[in-house]
This record gives sequence, structure tokens and C-alpha cells, in this order.
Amino acid sequence: MDEVLNGWVQLRVAIFVGIFLLLTLGEFFFPKRAKANVPQKTRWISNLSIVLFDNFLMRLILPLFAIEMAMLAKNWNWGIFNLYETPYWINVILTIIILDLIIYLQHVMFHAVPLFWRLHRMHHADLDFDVTTGIRFHPIEVILSMGIKIGTVALIGASPIGVLIFEILLNATSMFSHSNLNLPISIDRVLRCVIVTPDMHRVHHSIKEHETNTNFGFSFSFWDRIFGTYLNQPSEGHLKMTIGIKDFRHPKYLRLDWLLLIPFIGKISNYTLNKRNREEHD
Repeated sequence: MDEVLNGWVQLRVAIFVGIFLLLTLGEFFFPKRAKANVPQKTRWISNLSIVLFDNFLMRLILPLFAIEMAMLAKNWNWGIFNLYETPYWINVILTIIILDLIIYLQHVMFHAVPLFWRLHRMHHADLDFDVTTGIRFHPIEVILSMGIKIGTVALIGASPIGVLIFEILLNATSMFSHSNLNLPISIDRVLRCVIVTPDMHRVHHSIKEHETNTNFGFSFSFWDRIFGTYLNQPSEGHLKMTIGIKDFRHPKYLRLDWLLLIPFIGKISNYTLNKRNREEHD
């Protein structure tokens, strides 16, 4: 099992690095927003450092990851899919869809519950929007998210292959949807019928709360349409909209030490979803 797991981890890391480099090149040659608010070097050092720190803490604290739980569930016949005869390909497809739905609901929860918003606002405190924003999450949030995935995998008896595909897809689409990539409108319109595009998710990083509380999807875009959280475009347009949140506009909050402290700064404020307020601004 260890050899198989190591092989899957290496595959996931290789795909992650490849997609990151590809999107970085795309942002360089085809940027959506050409003018940055702060020097890219300042942001990238911190954003990439937090990824390394997240992975170090997860390995240190968590006894296993989602893919390992899937392998245990398969061997010990845990979970719904392992209790009933389910065609393998259906198991794989349902694993991907269910896990993506759980991540969507988790994302909504991290906006709706003030205590969780404390953690998640570190992600939103980025003053620019590019591929590194998609991998910038507070380590406590990352650990909680992995715990939710582990629990879901055990409950449904998720396919190990399905979990692997989902994890690769989640990393890839998170980087893609946060990238500063200038896609033609026609391509964006087609892609966002199924997956979350940069223009669709950039709305979610608007400083305006009624826009931030929309477009929660990471991989598949249809959850936002199904649950009524979809917003097509930002009110000020993609080039003029302000990225970030009101409480953390000072450049010092882009440093790694301050990123880790953001959840512990200030009072806990309610950041609940307000559909009526959003519709009034559409």
C-alpha cells in the first residue's frame, strides 16, 4: 500500500507543478489584469511559502489523508459504496461529484459561520488575483478541509481512483479559476457551463460583500446555479473591480507571518450570506 500511495503522491505533485507552470506562463503572456496592486515577488514568496507550511503541518498532524482513507475503506468494506454492489465506474464518478459538492458546501459554510470566516478570510485578503491565490489557504482551514474529506470518503466508501482524480482536479481547477488568465469571452461562456473559470471566480474575490458571497464552486460551476449563488459578472467589471477584503488592505498582511495571524486579528464579525441583498445589487 505504501508503494502505491507514494506513486500516487508523486503523480499528483508532478501534475500540480506542471499545471502551475503552464498557468504561470499563460498569465505572463495573456494577463487579464495587467496592473498589479503590489509587487508580485512579495505575494508569491508568501503564497508559495504557505503551501509548503500547510503540507508540512498536515503530514505532522494528520494520521492519514483522503486517498489513504479510501484505500482503507476499500480493504475493510467501509462506506455505502462498499456495502452494496456498485459498478466501479459509477463509484468513481459519484465519488468525484459528491466530494465536489461537499467542498462547495464547505466553502459556503466558511463564509456563513463567523468563526470559520476568520480562517477563510486569509485566502480573501490577497490584494491581487493570480494562480498563487488558488493555493493560499490558512493551515487550520486546510486541516479542517482534509478532515471533512476524510469523513466523507469513509462514509460513502469512495473509490481510491475517484479520490485521486478528485484531488488532482481540485488542485488544477483551484489554480485555474484563480489565475489571471485572459480567456476569450466565447470560450469562457462555454467552459463555465461545466467548470469554474477565472472570470466566474474572480467575482467571488470582490471587495463588495454581496459579490464575495457568490460563485463558491471550485471545480464544477453548476452547484452555484443549483443553489442560487451564481453571479455572472462583477458590477464594476473585471478590470476595475477591487480585489480583497476591507479589513486587510495594508501590504504588511501579505507577509507570511501576518498571513498566519489574520484569523486571530480583530473581532469576529458576521459574514452571513444574504441572497436578498445580493439580488438587489445584481
